[in-house]
Amino acid sequence: MAAHGTTPVAAGAQRRATRCLDPAELADLELLLDGAFPPLRGFLTADEAESVRTRQQLREGVPWPDPITLRVPDDIAAAEEIELRDAEGAPVALVRNDAPWRDGTGAHAAGPVQPLGEPTGVLRRMRPPAAEVRASMPDGPVLGLLPEEPLHHRELAQVRALAAELDAHVLVLPRMSGPRPELLVQAVLAAGPELPEGTTIVPVPLVRRSDPKRDAVLAAHVAAAYGATHLVSRFPVEQAPIAVLEPPEVVRDRADRWLPAAQVPAADRRPGLSAELVRELLDRGADLPDWFTTPAIAEVQRRMHPPLAHRGFTVLFTGLSGAGKSTVARALREQLNRHDHRAVTLLDGDVVRRTLCEGLGFSAADRSRNVRRIGYVAAEVTRHGGAAICAPIAPYRADRDAVRRMVTEVGGFVLVHVATPLAECERRDRKGLYREARAGAIPEFTGVSAPYEVPDDADLVLDTSVLSPDEAVARVVAVLRERGWVGSWTGE
Repeated sequence: MAAHGTTPVAAGAQRRATRCLDPAELADLELLLDGAFPPLRGFLTADEAESVRTRQQLREGVPWPDPITLRVPDDIAAAEEIELRDAEGAPVALVRNDAPWRDGTGAHAAGPVQPLGEPTGVLRRMRPPAAEVRASMPDGPVLGLLPEEPLHHRELAQVRALAAELDAHVLVLPRMSGPRPELLVQAVLAAGPELPEGTTIVPVPLVRRSDPKRDAVLAAHVAAAYGATHLVSRFPVEQAPIAVLEPPEVVRDRADRWLPAAQVPAADRRPGLSAELVRELLDRGADLPDWFTTPAIAEVQRRMHPPLAHRGFTVLFTGLSGAGKSTVARALREQLNRHDHRAVTLLDGDVVRRTLCEGLGFSAADRSRNVRRIGYVAAEVTRHGGAAICAPIAPYRADRDAVRRMVTEVGGFVLVHVATPLAECERRDRKGLYREARAGAIPEFTGVSAPYEVPDDADLVLDTSVLSPDEAVARVVAVLRERGWVGSWTGE
């Protein structure tokens, strides 16, 4: 019987299909293959997923906090087997799709997974199977922690204190998430000399869940799979499979040592650094103080979070045809090329359609593909410290949101709505497009026969019917300066 709100997918004739995974899906798959999600051996059926959602346990009564499921396109949902591939298209695993099902979010494959070929993924050689790591743990307590940020003096003192109290071996499982997970691993490795002797470090690709409570319990299950008997957590964890310990309170004294609070009189305590202040220092390119962290960890942290003025950014112009997007974008490129140190890439709508997006039409689906391809390239430019200037029409909110998400993972993002009135856009109409659209010769023309979803989240709104290109660029640059991505330019 199907779970509430779900229906089984009817069997089809297709025997084998393929599916490329996004980073979060690939992370779950790698943990399944590594044995880090015991007792799971594959993606859950409808009944199993419902049981986990409502009772936090599998149908057999085994506790489990979060449903591990796999969405698939409708056209392959009934395939007997689905080959799962990474972003490069390399086969990673095969799902035996025994019990496909559907709910309000779409179709799901369900069944056991088996690896295909050698394991891939970031830092694979540092990630042996969970059972292998568990077998290598010494007898006695094992103190596990799953950091998502570098470990500085305060956190290292807490780990040392707990390890000494328990006489425990330390197992550090850095959670590899975000655009450059290898940097977090480097930061944890840089902390090695400050960790208890013999500490084991194994990166795990555990992405954060939307529900903090489920996320915390899932982290405890993963730590247990790798051999931890205790878990360090700043938050309470209900129904954890191992003991959960809150980090002890440590404070900084007059000698800049981090000690248990009970050992430092109130008069001798000195303030620490909040996460907000650390981020502010990094944004400005200021040094992190030696009493806060070690030079080696600080160096990796600077690479994780370079100064704002050294990070890449994207400016996405959106607006109707003829609004002046390309004119302002080209003028902005000129200003950045003259005054800024970054390499500048202009992704103009018309140029992109003749190159990157050649062959795409103007249907709603093709418009979305066009904008998202531009967003992908802009994110890569931003990731590598450049400045991407994009000037498509980008009529749909969902596509602009997708570009914002891609870019903000790796750098700065500014959405500029060039809100020149339609009448003025038609008056300019150098290419005669509006005239053809009004005559019915161009179907699905934005602003005439196709919708333009006006952004309500633009960082800047420009009307080029009342602003010159130089005035418009000055307003864009003002936003970039306000956010710290460009500095003052000489000769202005």
